[in-house]
Amino acid sequence: MQFLTSIILAAFVGYAGAWYMGFLEGNFALLLFLATLVTGIYWLAERFYFAPQRELAATRLDAEVARRTGELNQQGIEKLDTPTADARERITAQPWWLDWTAGLFPVILVVFLLRSFLFEPFKIPSGSMIPTLLIGDLILVNKFHYGVRLPVLNTKVTEGTPPARGDVMVFRYPPNPSQDYIKRVVGVPGDEVAYLNKRLTINGKVIATAAVPEFFDEDTMRYFKQFEETGLGDKPHRILNDEDRPAFVPGASDFQYKDNCRYSVEGVVCKVPAGHYFMMGDNRDNSLDSRFWGFVPDKNIVGKAFFVWMNFGNLKRIGAFN
Repeated sequence: MQFLTSIILAAFVGYAGAWYMGFLEGNFALLLFLATLVTGIYWLAERFYFAPQRELAATRLDAEVARRTGELNQQGIEKLDTPTADARERITAQPWWLDWTAGLFPVILVVFLLRSFLFEPFKIPSGSMIPTLLIGDLILVNKFHYGVRLPVLNTKVTEGTPPARGDVMVFRYPPNPSQDYIKRVVGVPGDEVAYLNKRLTINGKVIATAAVPEFFDEDTMRYFKQFEETGLGDKPHRILNDEDRPAFVPGASDFQYKDNCRYSVEGVVCKVPAGHYFMMGDNRDNSLDSRFWGFVPDKNIVGKAFFVWMNFGNLKRIGAFN
């Protein structure tokens, strides 16, 4: 078992190392599921086989010591050199290969359940959601708001609340589902979304915007025009527009239901198909979103983002966001 356990642990470390070095695209949900499964098997084996076997061996030792003590007492020998306590402790001690598997199972199980069904942490890697979310924000995502899904398979088992316009949502990137993206829900099934000349219209209704003080981007050392957008959801949120970027959508890829969209020099108009969502970043001219790669199917939904729990470069970022 020691040799087998060494191979299993080496496989986990090798997978994580190759993922970290960029040699392969890792799947943390799958890795965590496998870790829970493997350590769970070891935990059951420890509880119902290995631990009882060690306790049985310790009981046999106690019986042997008692027998030997009785024989020596009959011979008039009272001072005995029987380090029973130390020997018993060595016999009942959990070996390293169980300590690193069965011993970790409760912690891994709690992390797996929390991450799969309640809340999952994410780190914002890009500026597509500025000014709502900044690079380096560590956020929490509600995994049950849109319905509970089975881990790894991502199959929905409860309905939950349907995504609504204005929600900030994490989803699996349709062209590469192993990657997680975060954008704002702009169009729900049946909506006609138009983004023309940098103005957003939903079902013929222009989403109101009001100018607010410019946003200073510390990474690019530039000021950007900032607007407060109302009417997309229940609460207003802020967006950025870059005057130097054109209104048309360059380099849109081929995607399912692309014939639902009409591209022009002014922008794009799309009819959202059933079971899909149109997503856009709040940094409107610096966001690779549904304008470029299409609609997000319901099966790709991960959860609703709602809270910044840490930003090590700016502690003032901690808190809820719209």
